[in-house]
Amino acid sequence: MIVTEKENYTILADEENGIKSFASFLDFIIPKAHSDNNLVIDLLKYEELTLDELLYFLPISNQQRAAQKSFVIVNKGVHIDHVPEEMMVVPTLGEAKDVIDLEEMQRDLGF
Repeated sequence: MIVTEKENYTILADEENGIKSFASFLDFIIPKAHSDNNLVIDLLKYEELTLDELLYFLPISNQQRAAQKSFVIVNKGVHIDHVPEEMMVVPTLGEAKDVIDLEEMQRDLGF
């Protein structure tokens, strides 16, 4: 896994080529090492990502959001209209940063 620390979030990217194994690894490692961070999951290399594959990330997304932390997936393969409301998926890393900034402001204001 490639870890990139930013000012108010951490980017996690897959070094291997296995979306299901990466999702399983995140389920294991995030509670141990990254649960206090806003997270961006970089899945840009998975250009043909399916909705079923995206849903592998739903449990950890729900855990992070319940802990009042952002969890944003970056991917262009799944059409936004097919993404469940519980998940945040954006097409670029820049948009992921914007989402995290917005969610941080909302949390600061008590929303």
